[in-house]
Amino acid sequence: MKITVAKNAGFCFGVKRATDYVEGLISETKGEAKIYTLGKLIHNRIYNEELCRQGIEEISIEDTDRIAALSDTEGRKVVVIRTHGVSREVEERLQSLSASHENFEVSDQTCPYVKRIHKIAAENSGDDVLFIIIGSIDHPEVAGIMSYVKGPCHVFADSTMLQAFVDKETDSERKVVMVAQTTQRISEWKKCQGIIKKVYTKPLIFDTICSVTENRQLEVEELSKNSDIMIVIGGRDSSNTGKLYDLCRVNCKNTQWIESADELKIDFNKQNLKIGIAAGASTPSRIIEEVFLVMSKETTSENFAQMLEESIKTLNTGDTVTGVVTYISSNEIHVDLGTKVTGIITHDQITDDPTEKIEDLLKIGDEVCAYVMKVSDIDGTATLSKKRVDIINNWKKIVDAAADGTILSGKIVEAAKGGYFIMLHGMKVFIPGSMSGIPKNTDPSQIIGTTQKVKIVKINEQRRHAYASIRAAQQDERKKMEEQFWSEIEEGKHYKGIVKNMTSYGAFVDIGGVDGMIHNSELSWKRIKHPSEVVSIGDVVDVYVKEFDREKNRISLGYKTEEMNSWHEFAEKYKVGDVVSVRIVSMMPFGAFAEIIPGTDGLIHISQIAQTRIAKPADVLQLDQVVDAKIIDIDYENQKVSLSIRALLDEIEAQVESIVASTEE
Repeated sequence: MKITVAKNAGFCFGVKRATDYVEGLISETKGEAKIYTLGKLIHNRIYNEELCRQGIEEISIEDTDRIAALSDTEGRKVVVIRTHGVSREVEERLQSLSASHENFEVSDQTCPYVKRIHKIAAENSGDDVLFIIIGSIDHPEVAGIMSYVKGPCHVFADSTMLQAFVDKETDSERKVVMVAQTTQRISEWKKCQGIIKKVYTKPLIFDTICSVTENRQLEVEELSKNSDIMIVIGGRDSSNTGKLYDLCRVNCKNTQWIESADELKIDFNKQNLKIGIAAGASTPSRIIEEVFLVMSKETTSENFAQMLEESIKTLNTGDTVTGVVTYISSNEIHVDLGTKVTGIITHDQITDDPTEKIEDLLKIGDEVCAYVMKVSDIDGTATLSKKRVDIINNWKKIVDAAADGTILSGKIVEAAKGGYFIMLHGMKVFIPGSMSGIPKNTDPSQIIGTTQKVKIVKINEQRRHAYASIRAAQQDERKKMEEQFWSEIEEGKHYKGIVKNMTSYGAFVDIGGVDGMIHNSELSWKRIKHPSEVVSIGDVVDVYVKEFDREKNRISLGYKTEEMNSWHEFAEKYKVGDVVSVRIVSMMPFGAFAEIIPGTDGLIHISQIAQTRIAKPADVLQLDQVVDAKIIDIDYENQKVSLSIRALLDEIEAQVESIVASTEE
């Protein structure tokens, strides 16, 4: 017979915290104080009966006024709030009684996981929010959660009930918040999440199933698949034990739910049986031990106690531990460490950067390594520092970056005398002003918060100080870009560039860490006097390589394309014999050039300017003068146009002579 006890069997840390407190109180008071539990301390009949035999009395909220009054005459009375917690109204009532009766004490042993859901309900509910709880509506934990909800609240036992509700939904934009009872079955919770996400566009879902419960269910599910018999130990009124039983029955037909060893029904004569033992969160270890010993006479109680102890890791201050993130808020994260306590890491123990948001740094499910600063079994928590572990690891990353010249990227977080501080791998690194490339009179507010690339230029190992340079990083990156550029450049290749500077003869363009020049003649098909007639500094332009010289670092760029050529427009609109209004744009000894349309000029030869011989075009014409001219020739191959003013004058003269001749007749 092979017997396997689930590692997560028995008390969870919330239940153990409550039972340890009550047992410690019994020992401490030695009968001098009367102890009460508000309802059953835990869902285990056998354990509660033992408490009763020791004088612990179970009461309801209606009894508290009477007990508080008795404390004035009979002495100290202690009321313990069980792990499931109570409603807000009950808690306020108990606090009021404690304040008004000196000998009436209230000890809140609500599980921290449940307390967290109370906080979520209080902070994320309202009249405009639909608050959904997945759990048993008659369970005391759920009743307590509901009391903290402000506004509409619905409780659904499973995904089927939730689906029936959302099938009637008409407003997909409705604000929805959903939580789960801490002992909810994981498979049902995942189904519910899927349903909500399909119906509502932006639901706020909190994973509130206790990590111990989750691990317990996952472990039991696997154990039941490999067992001939599953024994589930726990109280009949225990919600999480019931869910363990349901999980086991799916995989193992012979599953027994028992409260004590007396209820076992196993034929011990059968050979080679594989038996798995699981237990709910309210099951004392001694009951698990009794069941185990009945089935295995070879195992002593000392061995069993040791086995149980080894199944739950312990924590000590100074330990370095690894866990999984289960909850994230603006101020802290919760980490499942696989122990009876929950790890808590506050914002200042995650990062030194106050502007960083925790949700940008970590996600639920991420694994984190942290240093144990403090352990509190009373609260069921361990205070951790991720930063202390990160400091060692991150300093090594910075030292390595300095050694191999790696460029790092970080956010400027502070201006200081003589420079700035940048966050690199969670550590502040100083950038001297002379290495920043930032002008001295720059307003620091323009720099703080920006992301910059830097190179580590100096480190002090003993003091763990490092110095970085933006300028050096820029020089390195530009050098790499130049090397890559020259290795890939070829004539005709197109680039997106930025106009950086202009001269009278052309524009200089950054085409990826290297500058090239567009000559004025390549900027436009028409004559221009300055590049600013076509482009401005900062413009993004599409250019291509006309020619380049690697040794001289010279690149000639082209900008104008055939599509920009206005000749095509001219050729479509005009033909020989058309009369056009043109503007004189330049004059040469042999004639004048006139703009027909922007980008296309025609030549008026000196012989075609006037009917009489002239010495130079300026004898008759002026720059920018608009005159009528006749197109007398078009050279389509060379894109040239010949114009004539004289032809129009000759036509006018012939018309006049014709009119005079007809008059004389």
